[in-house]
Amino acid sequence: MKRAILVTAALGLLAQGQDEGKKEEQVVRGHVFAWPFTEVEKMQPRGGTSRGTEVVLDEKPSAAWEKLQKEVDSKVEKDRRAILALAGSYRVSFDFIETMGFSKGYQPPKPYFSWGTEHVQVLASEEEFISLQHTLVMYFKDEEGKEMGPMVMKHWRQDWSYEDNELKTFRGNSTWAGEKLRPRKVKGKWTQSVFQVDDSPRYEVVGEWVHSGGMSSWRSESCWRPLPRREFSVRSDYQVLQGVHELTITANGWVHTQQNQKVALGDQGEITIVGQELGVNRYERISEPSLVAAETTWKKTGEYWKEVREAWADVYEKHPAFSLKTEVDGKKLYQHHFGYAMKLEGSDEAYDAKAGKAHARETIAKFVQEVDAGTVGKY
Repeated sequence: MKRAILVTAALGLLAQGQDEGKKEEQVVRGHVFAWPFTEVEKMQPRGGTSRGTEVVLDEKPSAAWEKLQKEVDSKVEKDRRAILALAGSYRVSFDFIETMGFSKGYQPPKPYFSWGTEHVQVLASEEEFISLQHTLVMYFKDEEGKEMGPMVMKHWRQDWSYEDNELKTFRGNSTWAGEKLRPRKVKGKWTQSVFQVDDSPRYEVVGEWVHSGGMSSWRSESCWRPLPRREFSVRSDYQVLQGVHELTITANGWVHTQQNQKVALGDQGEITIVGQELGVNRYERISEPSLVAAETTWKKTGEYWKEVREAWADVYEKHPAFSLKTEVDGKKLYQHHFGYAMKLEGSDEAYDAKAGKAHARETIAKFVQEVDAGTVGKY
């Protein structure tokens, strides 16, 4: 029962809430960023209500940061060091505020804020390809202050490919399609491919690492993305996030900033921008609590998730364009995968590779619907 409560909390938040479980909420005095004349009480952030354990920040510059500061002969190697510096154990904050809207009588919605403890591990590190897996490792406190956990849950994944000109881009309406870029368009650049918690695609975009004055940043081009969990559960007036995002390495972690437009799709393919937002996600390296449980869990489930990734690779090869069903047999895709992975984690038996491969492929096949690539527009 306790595990079920933790899973429900994790899936609902995908981050630990700030200490919002207290009965009396302290009102912040002063103006609200980007809305200086709006009543502060009306702009208290929405987000999770779970209480998490305290963390200890690691104030020493990381070994990856120090390695990044050293001179190298190759720009590609400098880029690789920056990407690898994204790995580690972090306190992560998710902070978003809508800065403008375009509907009649527009009123700004509440900002969004939540936080969690997350481990980022390296799945693959090759000369022109790096794969990083994010895993939430959460320690909750109940109403009496008793600590529960760790609750370990596979989160998103990011793959980095150098001078990759064959992308799978989001086209709206739960649809993705292949897009081939000219080699000169990606020369010297890295593609960041972001995947959902179940390894289904989210978005893929080209950008370039710039290293100057001890600062290393990667800035993307503009791209379309599906609505994130923080939005699709409360908004129905738009269907696409269109934006540019930037990753910057710091001595103690990294910062992910976003500039997003909220796009509504019309029946005839027309688009309407309903609002614009800013986002700042901070990854601050921690020394406590230990998040090693992420790698322990991965040892039990990693082979299955490898089969899932390979099944998706086959989907990309066979289907120039495809869409995904929302549910099959009353469950979402992540629920099918997570249920299977949870059984593996709790079993003492050796992993059955044949059964795992069959489950991964059969499950994904039920959700994938082929789409005529000629009917899919470009954003």
